Amino acid sequence: MKRIRVKQVRSRIGRPERQKRVLDALGLRKLNQSVEHNATPPVMGMVEKVRHLVTVEDIK
Repeated sequence: MKRIRVKQVRSRIGRPERQKRVLDALGLRKLNQSVEHNATPPVMGMVEKVRHLVTVEDIK
């Protein structure tokens, strides 16, 4: 299965509660924190909802 690394690069302050919960569900709690996930459709959907706050890179 394809793996991705998601890194939070913008602050969650002032964002809607829904976006904050998506970041929490991805495991991102602090700025510049990164986590690895399998690139499943649910995870990719969550990343898409907060794409303006995170960067995504493929892991080989």
